[in-house]
Amino acid sequence: MALDATRTINGSFGEVWHEGKWLTNVQKAEANVEIDKEEVNRSGTRWTGHKVTKLTGTGTVSGYKITSDFIQLIGSVGSDKGKPYVSELIFKLADPESFGAERVRLKGVQFDKIPLGNFEVGKLVEEELPFTFSGYDLLDKIKEK
Repeated sequence: MALDATRTINGSFGEVWHEGKWLTNVQKAEANVEIDKEEVNRSGTRWTGHKVTKLTGTGTVSGYKITSDFIQLIGSVGSDKGKPYVSELIFKLADPESFGAERVRLKGVQFDKIPLGNFEVGKLVEEELPFTFSGYDLLDKIKEK
């Protein structure tokens, strides 16, 4: 069966949710889990086996700067008595022409930098927020009907 081009997913229908709020300023979002493995030498074969030893979740959310909310939230770690800001993000893809919507909850999200300042004359101000996370749940998945 040939690919139905109308079912390919358009990133314009992507959303990022943070603490129940849709971050409408986000223009790009990415999250990945890197799988680290150790080599296992086995007798009786030339093939090297592999054992998964750890998982590392990383990602980035990029978009237009609208408020100072993330400076305040992530900046809580900047005080000697402050605690790191830990949150959750939900990534959603919901192209109306696709076979459905996909939602992924990222757990234990910790941002890697505090976005204190960034601008260029004559340009819209954008922020890039790299982060790590320590787990995920696939809340909704897209299935071919």
